[in-house]
Amino acid sequence: MHSMGKNINKVLQSMDSIYGITLFAILLLMETAKILSSKEMGEKIKFRRQEIGMSQERLAEILDVSYQQIQRYENGRNRLNVENIQVIAHALGVPITFFFGPSSHYGDSEPSHEVNEVRTLLRYFEKIPGKAQRQLVIGVARVAAKP
Repeated sequence: MHSMGKNINKVLQSMDSIYGITLFAILLLMETAKILSSKEMGEKIKFRRQEIGMSQERLAEILDVSYQQIQRYENGRNRLNVENIQVIAHALGVPITFFFGPSSHYGDSEPSHEVNEVRTLLRYFEKIPGKAQRQLVIGVARVAAKP
C-alpha cells in the first residue's frame, strides 16, 4: 500500500491530463479491488461487445487494429494500455471503471434473457434519429422504471 500512495501522489501532480485522471481512477480502484488479469479484462470486453451486438471487426476498426488483435485482447494474450482501455470503454458505451469493478454476469457462456432484451432495446434506441425523440424514450423508461 505504501508504494500505492507514492503512485497516487505522482498522479495527483499530473492531474491536468485526462490520462492522469484516468490513471488516478484506476489506481483508486486497484487499491480496494482485486487486480484483474489480462484474461479477466478480455472477458469483460468480450461480454460487453457481445451484449451490444458489436462485432470484433467493428471494434477493431474503431481502435484501428486488426480483428485478430481484438481476439488477443479478449483472450488475454495481449495487455491493454490506458489509451486503448479508454477507447474501448467509449466504443462499448461504458465507463472505464466497468473493466475494474466487480461484475455478476460477464463470462457467462449464454446471455440471459434480460441481456437479450437490453440488446434489442439498445439496437432500436440507436436507430432513433433525433435527440428530442431519444430524450422522450429515456423519459418513458424513467417513468416505467419507478416502482
